[in-house]
Amino acid sequence: MTAHTQSDQKIKLACVQMRSGIDRQQNILAATSLIEEAAGQGAHFIATPEMTNVVDRKPDRLFSNLPTIEGLVEVDAFAKLADRLGIWLLIGSMAVKVEGPGENGRSRAYNRAFLFGPNGQIVARYDKIHMFDVRLPGGETWQESAIYKPGEEALVVPTPFAKLGLSICYDVRFPALYRQMAAKGAQILCVPAAFTRQTGRAHWETLLRARAIECMSFVIAPAQGGDHEDGRETWGHSMIISPWGEILAEKKDDHPGIILAEIDLDEVKKARERIPSLDLECPYTVLT
Repeated sequence: MTAHTQSDQKIKLACVQMRSGIDRQQNILAATSLIEEAAGQGAHFIATPEMTNVVDRKPDRLFSNLPTIEGLVEVDAFAKLADRLGIWLLIGSMAVKVEGPGENGRSRAYNRAFLFGPNGQIVARYDKIHMFDVRLPGGETWQESAIYKPGEEALVVPTPFAKLGLSICYDVRFPALYRQMAAKGAQILCVPAAFTRQTGRAHWETLLRARAIECMSFVIAPAQGGDHEDGRETWGHSMIISPWGEILAEKKDDHPGIILAEIDLDEVKKARERIPSLDLECPYTVLT
């Protein structure tokens, strides 16, 4: 397959929905099969979910077999796949061990997204900024900051087909991040995720549509879904949403698979002309 040449403002997007386990090699194979399926249906930009390479909530087991970036075979595997298929490929995130000793001697990892171009080169990396540290109803708790090191830089990536705003999962609850990326020109906001079943049922669709509407951008949100090997339960329901908040494609379950949609980037321009809130943002003071 040859690389997509943009002749107009239209492009076909695909979300890959996964149920990643603790075996990294098996996750590579599962992702590869779904990415090939999406490319075979004409997708030029394909995105996979958060933690594509491993979902493991037990730190000792995770770090016993997790290398730093130099030894992460997934990077080479996905680079070669993007090159072979001639696609733009966003691996929504992978766990990458931080080099050197961490605080109190504990290992830590980056929750890092990789954007590969159609020649297999790494075009961009993004480290998840907001850590999922929460106490949910029913006793479900998460302390992502105990395992992962947060990033410090937001990223808008220019590509031949669109400007991409990169984010990961819990970032979606921080709307200022997306407004700032949209103000810098982002036309497609990428929200790969592994939402819990509880929070996904309550908030997933609402949050994604809100980010699309308030930023007047497309949103592509590939998700993890189902009962995972490490005991985690994720919501699935991957989505592609228009700048007007319309759901263009949805995986209406938590099973592995793909969804596709052809988008027209002129819709971003039209939405921002109708409601020019990005241009009309006013400075203000909050009084208490």
